[in-house]
Amino acid sequence: MSPDDPRRPHPGWWSVTLSDVGDALLGLVTTALGLGIAIAVVDGVSASNPGSVLLAALAVAVGDLVLRPPLRLLARVGGAMGALLAGLAAQVLVAWLALTLLPGLQVRNAWAVVQVLVIAALVMAIGRWVWGASDSDYVVGDVLRRARAHARRAGEGGGAVPDDRPPGLLVVQLDGVAAPVLAQAVDAGLAPTMARWVADGTHVVREWWAQAPSTTPASQAGLLHGAADAICSFRWWDREVGRLVVTNHPEDAALVERRLSDGRGLLADGGAAVATMFSGDAERQHLVMSQARRGIGPGTSYLRFFASPFVLARAVTLTVGEMVKELYQGRRQRVRDVRPRVPRRGWYVVLRGVTNVLLRDLATSVVAEQLVRGAPVVFVDLVDYDEIAHHAGPTRPESMRALEGLDRVLDTLVRVAAAAPRDYRVVVLSDHGQSLGATFEQVAGRPLVDVVRGHMAGGGVDAVQAGTDDEQWGPLNAFLSSTTARHGADRSRVLGPQGRDRREGDAPEPGSDGVAPPVVAVAGSGNLGMVWFPRSGRRLVLEEVEERWPGLVRGLAGTPGIGLVVVDTGARGLAAVGPGGVAWLEEADGGPAVDGVDPVERYGGRAADDLRRLGRLDHVGDLVVLSDVSADGRVHAFEGQVGSHGGLGGAQNRAVLLHPVDLVVDDDLLADVDGRRMPVGADRVHEQLVRWATALGLRRTATRRAADEAADEAAEAGR
Repeated sequence: MSPDDPRRPHPGWWSVTLSDVGDALLGLVTTALGLGIAIAVVDGVSASNPGSVLLAALAVAVGDLVLRPPLRLLARVGGAMGALLAGLAAQVLVAWLALTLLPGLQVRNAWAVVQVLVIAALVMAIGRWVWGASDSDYVVGDVLRRARAHARRAGEGGGAVPDDRPPGLLVVQLDGVAAPVLAQAVDAGLAPTMARWVADGTHVVREWWAQAPSTTPASQAGLLHGAADAICSFRWWDREVGRLVVTNHPEDAALVERRLSDGRGLLADGGAAVATMFSGDAERQHLVMSQARRGIGPGTSYLRFFASPFVLARAVTLTVGEMVKELYQGRRQRVRDVRPRVPRRGWYVVLRGVTNVLLRDLATSVVAEQLVRGAPVVFVDLVDYDEIAHHAGPTRPESMRALEGLDRVLDTLVRVAAAAPRDYRVVVLSDHGQSLGATFEQVAGRPLVDVVRGHMAGGGVDAVQAGTDDEQWGPLNAFLSSTTARHGADRSRVLGPQGRDRREGDAPEPGSDGVAPPVVAVAGSGNLGMVWFPRSGRRLVLEEVEERWPGLVRGLAGTPGIGLVVVDTGARGLAAVGPGGVAWLEEADGGPAVDGVDPVERYGGRAADDLRRLGRLDHVGDLVVLSDVSADGRVHAFEGQVGSHGGLGGAQNRAVLLHPVDLVVDDDLLADVDGRRMPVGADRVHEQLVRWATALGLRRTATRRAADEAADEAAEAGR
């Protein structure tokens, strides 16, 4: 019987084992301990004896079960926000009833109950840390028990998971993790779960080449839709819509997905997308950026996280702890004068806390729910490492510890999958890596937009600058955008002729049509920068650029921190202009491929092919700028990042693909990269994932789709 068959028995709370009883008793004891300490600390709550506290802990557990059905109904009606509000109210209500109605307990007001919840959650979180339990266990505990009960019933009471489970595919993206970084984490004992898979021979790890632009939107467009060519950067001037498109804005992510989706993405045919930028045409979408305006998914999927006693309170408590830890680690870098480094204050402190705890736990809970429900293919993006590495550095201690936490999430999900109705094969991959280096502004003394303006008539140029901070996106923006009109995670500035700021939306200076775009738009995506001349209406070739702004290209190429500038020369095609020479990427007249010193060579053997491809993508800049790269792979981000990706150089293009040994990578999808065979580009990895899903029977054929659609139409006609 298929996991999606409505006749299949649903998971329940009966058919318990000694293991379940042990888990319940342990949970009861830890809850009682947390409540006892909280009651002793909070003024306004008291207990006459320990038995009353134990009884309160039991009442909290029972109350959770009793309130779950009405909460589920509220979540269906109110969506994710309804689940959040109902869950918070339920936790306070259950605790308040337990503390006020049971004998031996007294409470003065509801505020005291809230304090008890928070302190009890903190005590239980500390207890789990001391005990060494997985960070995510408390998030999925009830889901795991439900899955095990389901498995036992499916096994007809034998207590074992049935052997005839249909297959499934779980794809976990570790955002920004380079292959060398994962190898280092394994050697340091920070990734024991993945290390065990490889040592036991169940999985094999290989690299794949993340082509420029090596950014999350481009890679996910490829991984989920097989359409990486639809995205030229993290941000770009879009001549079709006449403005900057920034992919961490939900409305822009939706615009991009409409362009690239053909309805047959990786997650078509019933798959689930969790915390991704694009949907992959998933039937079940949760925390998906491109769909954020429609909401973050069914409220019932979040109910177990929001309504379970102490789960949300513990997550919030640990989130605050993560913020404190960031403040300490940032100060430690300053005191020790670690170089290179960037400021680690402001919004990023909150972002790290929310992303690395609250939303990671929420995503873990949702993925566990999808596994238990038997979604055929599940794809989740975990962004913890990437966020920290941008600000701390790819191999700094706090970044590596974030990778350790993600390894524990994998262990948790694997244990849920072991009891799920499908036999899930787990694939772990990254979308790109990161490269260390001082920022471009630290090297050149001013940002890229000022360098460009300085070579254009002395700087008296109306300009747009985008991407002055970092590529913050993650599930946080999706969550916030589902409940607010607009968010401000990525800021753009419009710079007038004298360098003054004009906010986006201010009345532009009039042109022939009454609306004049800026003369120049500049955007940075890691160490990849782009320059557009929007008023031209089309991409300018080198001769036209030189005629209007003599010396601009040569001036950029000769700026400290810049390695090369790619420009279309017209007759001779794309050229990469460096400080000491020119490489002709599309030689058309049979002349020499390089004049002078080759500026492309130091970026590696794939660089020329990547630049050739990048230079012909839609919406690509009139000028494409790459930062310099050192012999040890250090680059210079055009944003405020000490760890960056987006272009070429260093480990940013060396992504990870960890897959089961019985899912073989097809040879026709491999290419030579510096003497090694690997998939080149996210589209190739997408093709391999689709082939694996098809081989596992998780993709409907055209004939089967037509039959299903005909059956649906017949059923609709009969209603």
